[in-house]
Amino acid sequence: MLRSYHTAGLLEAGLDEVGRGCLAGPVVAAAVILPPDYQHPILTDSKQLSRPQRNRLQADIRRDAIAWAIAEVSPADIDRINILQASFLAMHRATDALSVRPEHLLVDGNRFRPYPMVPHTCIVKGDSLYLSIAAASVLAKTYRDELMETLGRTYPAYGWAQNVGYPTAHHRDALRLHGPTEYHRMSFRLV
Repeated sequence: MLRSYHTAGLLEAGLDEVGRGCLAGPVVAAAVILPPDYQHPILTDSKQLSRPQRNRLQADIRRDAIAWAIAEVSPADIDRINILQASFLAMHRATDALSVRPEHLLVDGNRFRPYPMVPHTCIVKGDSLYLSIAAASVLAKTYRDELMETLGRTYPAYGWAQNVGYPTAHHRDALRLHGPTEYHRMSFRLV
């Protein structure tokens, strides 16, 4: 069962991003501040949940959180600043967009660019350990999956409704046949 981190009663925001390894679409991050005593029977790392479970959790998290926000960084900006810096930027933007300023950030992963005047803790596999990071992973993933499904209706050849921009064989075959779209990351090895 996941737990709260809660450092000495500080208001903590969990941060996570999705889409770093994709060939197309933005990198998306979410920030979530949960109530200190929050529990949910199925909340865990979004990668361990089915799509229906993630969709149910998305609604529950948005309803129950003290504050939540989602932000993205475009493929053009990913190409300009690189995917690692774009991931940090997306997490900063999500933190900026929170309606409540956190006093501490819990970041999934082992690196983070410090956010101004808010301390942070990086936690490897944090989305499978701490509730607020898991909640952020669910919000980021459901948002990005829905976005890629929508974009996939305009560009059906790439299979984004199924692969959400990841480098599947079908996606790479479509790139060889049709070339990249404006949503592809040109700095990535596309084929």
